[in-house]
Amino acid sequence: MLRRRMLIMLGFVLLIVLLLAGYKAFSIYQQVKMFSVPKPPVSVAVATAIERPWQNRLPTVGTLKALQGVNLSLEIAGTVKEVQFESGQKVKAGQPIVQLDSAVESALLETAQADLGLSQLDYARGSQLVGSQAISKSEFDRLSAQLQKNKATVNQLKASLAKKHIVAPFSGTIGIRQVDVGDYLPSGTVIATLQDLSSLYVDFSVPEQSVPKIALGQPVQVNVSAYPTQNFPGTISAINPKVENTTRNVLVRATLANPDSKLLPGMFASLQVMLPDPQPKIVVPESAITYTLYGNSIFVVAQKKAADGSLEKDANGQPILIAERRFIETGEHRDGMVLITKGLKNGEQVVSAGQIKLDNDAHIAISADKTLPAEQNSQPRAD
Repeated sequence: MLRRRMLIMLGFVLLIVLLLAGYKAFSIYQQVKMFSVPKPPVSVAVATAIERPWQNRLPTVGTLKALQGVNLSLEIAGTVKEVQFESGQKVKAGQPIVQLDSAVESALLETAQADLGLSQLDYARGSQLVGSQAISKSEFDRLSAQLQKNKATVNQLKASLAKKHIVAPFSGTIGIRQVDVGDYLPSGTVIATLQDLSSLYVDFSVPEQSVPKIALGQPVQVNVSAYPTQNFPGTISAINPKVENTTRNVLVRATLANPDSKLLPGMFASLQVMLPDPQPKIVVPESAITYTLYGNSIFVVAQKKAADGSLEKDANGQPILIAERRFIETGEHRDGMVLITKGLKNGEQVVSAGQIKLDNDAHIAISADKTLPAEQNSQPRAD
């Protein structure tokens, strides 16, 4: 009886072992079957490497300056009698700006003019008397000198009186006023700044080895941080005829229009000097480049080949596309495009989006990249 029970237990254990072994074998079979099924293609966006004229540029930085710009200040001291402008106002050349109290100068001028009138009468009378020898020649010379002295005094007081009346030396935009009516201002006090913003200068430096690349009239593009997406065109208007001893740079000035008064003097500017003779270069979207410490690479679209060199095709008779990793050398970056100096040919298709999912020789399917222009979006092509 005991022996029979042991046989039943052994049979039951053997059945459980067989069931577990069968389940494990079925799981292994399912996994093998799953891995034996071909992976679906990875959907990627593709762009075409195109050859186009690429104008080399000389990058540099500079500072904007007004075509004309001054700080309006006083030559002589005085008390402000009238302020004749508003802060930020556009003024014309000769427009009154500030009037200082000139009562004392006006009174002195009247006195000097009276003395001048008297000396003119004395001189006229003396010129008649000296002819008849009624007065000596030395007395007539004294009358002549007195007349000249009084004329000079009148002119001096007129000039001093004119300096009490400040006018705009040129047309432009006046800044925030620094004075008020009743202020006593010593000489040299700044009233406000006046800037002509119709055009601007931008001064920048280039290294001496780049001097042969620049010339008068050469175009430049100016960019400022206030308008990061906008370029302002200008032309080189002056080149300093001297190399600075300390920096070995040459100072260059470009002129640019400022019709909307967007740009202001003192702004920091990034410049691109357009060099002549554009050359055809191959460019691709910046998103197509993979940057690593070991070098820059790109995935190029290719057609899968069999061992005998023939092209493999899918069930629909279409070529099977794969992504081949290729190491390249890059150049300048500009407007979302990258210059390829080595490793890519004109017309080749490159993966512009979806590279993170790819390995070398991965099966791919192409979809449109809405971030690229129509001429760079690519479809599969037959070789």
